[in-house]
Amino acid sequence: MKKRAYKVVQEEETLCCCEYVNRLGDRSHVGACCCDCEDLDDACDRFLKREPQKPETLSKVASVLTDRIRVPWLWGGARKVELSVIPPLILLPALLHLAALHYLLGMLVLTALPGLVLWYYYFTHRKKGRTLFFLSLALFSLAYMYYLFLTEVDVGPVQLAVVTAGVILTLVAMVHTKRDPGIVQPNQESVHSTVTYYSPQPDRDPAFNGGRHHVTMTVANRAGSSEQAGEEPRGNCGSNWCPVCSVERPPRAGHCRICGVCVLRLDHHCVWINSCVGQANHRSFLLTLVFFLSTSLYGISLVLQSVCPKQHLFTALLYCPGVYDQYSHSLCFTCAWYSSIVTCGLLHLLTLQVINVSYNVTEREARAALRDKSARSSYCGLVVDTGVYSRGFRGNWAEFMTMGEHLVPPSPAPADLVALMGVGKQGKM
Repeated sequence: MKKRAYKVVQEEETLCCCEYVNRLGDRSHVGACCCDCEDLDDACDRFLKREPQKPETLSKVASVLTDRIRVPWLWGGARKVELSVIPPLILLPALLHLAALHYLLGMLVLTALPGLVLWYYYFTHRKKGRTLFFLSLALFSLAYMYYLFLTEVDVGPVQLAVVTAGVILTLVAMVHTKRDPGIVQPNQESVHSTVTYYSPQPDRDPAFNGGRHHVTMTVANRAGSSEQAGEEPRGNCGSNWCPVCSVERPPRAGHCRICGVCVLRLDHHCVWINSCVGQANHRSFLLTLVFFLSTSLYGISLVLQSVCPKQHLFTALLYCPGVYDQYSHSLCFTCAWYSSIVTCGLLHLLTLQVINVSYNVTEREARAALRDKSARSSYCGLVVDTGVYSRGFRGNWAEFMTMGEHLVPPSPAPADLVALMGVGKQGKM
């Protein structure tokens, strides 16, 4: 087994930029992506012969497609392309150009597009699966709007510099937000033993590391596995114990079922950045929203002044006669409407965040309090006050602005787990 693992690792290290290791563990080339598609050939053959498809045919074909779609990479061979990244790159320009042809088409597209995005959000949120669709849509929308602003809108160098600076600051703040939300790390004192298994994990490549994976075994792992199997774990680990991550969560920490980790002061999982918002990145998340909204509002005002110079700024978005006479103007007007819809959604999100920070309540705590009817709510649930962590308006904002500077270290292992480890060692002796 050691020789096989060494051989696989050695092959992976010597891959060129156009080679990769497929899902079967074989070395392949991006030029042969259309070859050796047994699952797809079998499905087509059954379709032509009018034979019933196998139950696992669709999943096998999807697995083949996701494994074969690769791009050459200079470091580490060809990289896999996430399929959810592709639709925004194709649909967004096509729909915006279609909406610019006529105002009726614009009304139809700009009404249906948010509905499709919301439907896909609830579809993926119900399955608790990770997707790069929303992150791809956010980044490509920002890049595409900036590209159209450069090529279609006539503005001065000062206005262009301000918009460019806003885009750069938004991207920098987003990158900083995605670094680390403040993941709760397991305490090393609770480690019991390290065991090596030779059976592949279900979500890993069977050829990775020679079919082996290392598991750090703790008493908490046993408790978690027994709980998942429907058994009661030995010892009372408390309500803050996470059986999935095998860590004791500090107060206000929570487990994200999408990311599969526990996060300090978990606020929510944001699909637009494909990451959790927690204690370490909550400030930069709000800064990202502020930079984006400021840049978007300023850019929309410049576009409307360019395509509707005779109209007042506040009425140009609703009434702009003759804007569809020239296609470039109609495209800019459509993009201004699209940016306004996105801006309204993110402005609502920023308003909720500012209110929650003012009352020292996370979005996760607010939803739980509304569900349990244990908090005071007003303005149709927009303002939620649990009264648990609030220190007043100034105290809440002071705590929020300084909470990232002193992250809570991993808490020590519970005393009952240590006692349980001692009992286990005595039983073995």
